[in-house]
Amino acid sequence: MADKYEDDDLVPESVEGYVVGEKKTVEEYTKLDAEDESLAKWKASLGLTANSTPYPVKAGDQRRVVLVEIGLEFPEQQELEPIFFNMEDAQGNTINKEIKFTIKEKSVYQLVLRFRIQGEIITGLKYLHSVKKAGIRVDKVEEPLGSYAPNTVENPYYERRFAEVEAPSGLLARGGCSAITKIIDDDKTVHLTFPWSFTITK
Repeated sequence: MADKYEDDDLVPESVEGYVVGEKKTVEEYTKLDAEDESLAKWKASLGLTANSTPYPVKAGDQRRVVLVEIGLEFPEQQELEPIFFNMEDAQGNTINKEIKFTIKEKSVYQLVLRFRIQGEIITGLKYLHSVKKAGIRVDKVEEPLGSYAPNTVENPYYERRFAEVEAPSGLLARGGCSAITKIIDDDKTVHLTFPWSFTITK
C-alpha cells in the first residue's frame, strides 16, 4: 500500500492560516492536563483510557494506518448483500489483492472503510479518491476523517461510512471505472495509497 500511484487530482485542499499542531506521543497525551474536563473528554473520545489494552503490533511494523477492509453496502436495497474485501491475512499482513466492485445502475450504495491506527496518534486524517472513466476524471471525493489514537484489543479497528451515492444509469454510464484512494494526515504524510475499480451494470 505504498504511495506508488501518483495522481495530480489527489492533493488535499489547504486551509489558509491553518497551522499543524505539535505532535505528541500517546503517553504525552495521556498525562496532559489531567484536571481539564473538556480535554479529558477529548482524550476519552480518542480511546485514551488507562483501562484499555493496546492492539498488538508486530516488531518492526512501521505502518501507522492499516487498511483492514473496504466494502460497499446497499442501505436502501436489503436484498443486495454487502460486498467486502478483507485486506489482511491471519498474521496481520496487508494482502495485495484486486479490489473490484460490480454495481447495478440506479442502486444506492455506501462506501465503508475499516482501518486500524497503530504506533502513534494520527491527527487530521483525510480520505481522498479520484475516479476516472476512459482516462477522464468523473468524480473526486475529499472527506475529513478526524483524529485517532492507536486501536486497542477492545476496539480493534475504526469504521467510517461515507455518504450514500446513487449509481448513474444509461448507456454512457455503464462500464468500468478506475479509482485511486489516498489517506493523508494534516502534516501531508501519506499513509495509504491504493487502486480499486468498479463496473456499472444494467
